[in-house]
Amino acid sequence: MGISLGVPKETAAGERRVALVPEVVSRLVKQGVTVRVQSTAGDAAGYPDTAYAAAGATVVPTADGAFSSEVVLKVQGPSVPEVSLIPKGSLVVAQMNASRNLPMVRALRNGGQTAFALELLPRITRAQSMDVLSSQATVAGYRAALIGAELTPKFFPMLTTAAGTIRPAKVLVLGAGVAGLMAIATAHRLGAIVEAYDVRRAAGEQVRSLGAKFLELAINAEGQGGYARELTPEEKVQEAEMVDRAVAEADVVITTAAIPGRKAPVLVRAPTVEKMRPGSVIVDLAAETGGNCELTRAGEQVVAHGVTIAGPLNLPSDLAFHASLMFAKNLQSFLGLLLTSEGGLVTDRSDEILVASLLVNAGEITHAPTKELAEKSP
Repeated sequence: MGISLGVPKETAAGERRVALVPEVVSRLVKQGVTVRVQSTAGDAAGYPDTAYAAAGATVVPTADGAFSSEVVLKVQGPSVPEVSLIPKGSLVVAQMNASRNLPMVRALRNGGQTAFALELLPRITRAQSMDVLSSQATVAGYRAALIGAELTPKFFPMLTTAAGTIRPAKVLVLGAGVAGLMAIATAHRLGAIVEAYDVRRAAGEQVRSLGAKFLELAINAEGQGGYARELTPEEKVQEAEMVDRAVAEADVVITTAAIPGRKAPVLVRAPTVEKMRPGSVIVDLAAETGGNCELTRAGEQVVAHGVTIAGPLNLPSDLAFHASLMFAKNLQSFLGLLLTSEGGLVTDRSDEILVASLLVNAGEITHAPTKELAEKSP
């Protein structure tokens, strides 16, 4: 007989996604897994209880019924009170964001649960189908372009009207990772003139393939795992000068630069914002980790020097239906490593993907950087 798998309702402020959707539930049930979904867990994402029931899930009335499972699946890591509902020895799989949720990590350690952090998945080909960071960044990049189009007082496309020809808006995307590339593609489809910059020269080919101009800097700052390394002081000066000029000429700037586990790099400083034309817009996707713009306020929309600066949080939640679908399919792939063909738990967890993403194992923090942080204070 297969294991029990619980899907509680997300409780983080503003979170509308759900970890599993009925389509994926149906496949797991056919594998022999018992799936318990908390009532209304999928409502905000457009997945009603009736759809889960039709897919073979057991809809339970309270969070306790979902958390008291052998494996608990969440979008965001459990709160400390939620950890107390998870039985000792059970598994939790979610985006844990451990460095910002140390009380949760300590609660999992003390409670004897095992936790897998999806953001720790290795950047290897086999893990691509499980990569929630990429799937959710795709959603965020798309939404960022729409926010920019909504906030700017200009049309994105060129228009020929009875009043004459309207020039297209110029959109600048800083950071050409997954979110940046989707923002580029979306802005281009909307008809804007798009430029992009990334410290990794290899990103230039992808940017140009989407119809955008790539701003070149004569350095290569590509680091391990496809992320950018931190620039040297001299390189930062060169970058700042080039970005400063490009930002001043743009109608909409979308910033997506991030360094895993660290504060977001500042790419747009206050004096640069002053040079922008009134009515210009900055959409800062790094607001949650400090912001790429010096004037960004996380979760707020501010106006400085006539420039609107948006610092949205959790953009995937704005498009919860498809964001949840993508997340659930990522989870299904990950569960392929945790479950046997009969729906039981594997006993051998030596697979490199499981090893890399293991955050807490039966009461021991196994991720070294998190362990160091967690043990600095009680």
